Amino acid sequence: MRKLRNDELGRLTPEEIRKIAKNPFVLVLDNLRSRHNVGSAFRTADAFLCEKIILCGITATPPHREIHKTALGATESVTWEYVPETMDAIDKLKKQGYKIAGVEQADESISLEKFTISHGEKLALIFGNEIRGVQDAVVKKSDYVIEIPQFGAKHSLNVSVSIGVVLWHLLTVMEK
Repeated sequence: MRKLRNDELGRLTPEEIRKIAKNPFVLVLDNLRSRHNVGSAFRTADAFLCEKIILCGITATPPHREIHKTALGATESVTWEYVPETMDAIDKLKKQGYKIAGVEQADESISLEKFTISHGEKLALIFGNEIRGVQDAVVKKSDYVIEIPQFGAKHSLNVSVSIGVVLWHLLTVMEK
């Protein structure tokens, strides 16, 4: 066994990525503080072919040196927009037929391993601030609240890790 070289990975250009079919997921970043987490979200959205990212509130927008450092060019391959208020983004997505799934610890949350998505269902995933999480009003307006099971003392994952865990799970259970 040997490690593959970059030229063996079959990487698509940003132009090619824009043209191919995407997975039916929109990431909504609700007031993220860290530009590095924003860049990581772009890179993960690119890896899992998400439709787009919506950046809300205080979430930084490209171009920015710190976003670029972790995005590694994914800001060029992932469609994104800025919406000042997360609730406005949710209203717009609902009108477009998306189900809203907040990723948060809540009293009526669905454990990630029990959450599935049906073929053709469009899902907007809300990921919250590194300290305060997803806004309470956003949790209340969500169709689902998904919780990643955790067993240690912290019961807290970095938001960029949470994005990867949730997207991977959804792609493995999504009906093709």
